[in-house]
Amino acid sequence: MKVIDKSAFLDTFQYFDKPIVIEIIDIFINEQPERMEKIEKAIKNKDFTALKFDAHSLKGVIANFVAEEPHQIAKQLEMKGAEQDDSDLEELFASLQTATEALLDDLKELRPDFEE
Repeated sequence: MKVIDKSAFLDTFQYFDKPIVIEIIDIFINEQPERMEKIEKAIKNKDFTALKFDAHSLKGVIANFVAEEPHQIAKQLEMKGAEQDDSDLEELFASLQTATEALLDDLKELRPDFEE
């Protein structure tokens, strides 16, 4: 499953120094497990403030990669946090896990394009 719009991604990062793009990708790959743990913990604890904050943060990072599906799911979780709505949180989190795994795969596939 591809979630990154590759041409839009390449357009976004065409003027960046290649090492910077690699660094951006690597930071996301390395931080993603912790980001997901925070969201999962917020859902389990019904901590809507943390859910809103952590989902918003993830949504912002994902937006850089032009990956619509995980971006939209993170946005839905952010809204659930803002509205203190605990319906379908587990299902949305499972969808987010699948979509962000696909995002990680896409990033790992794109990363060599920026290696010198």
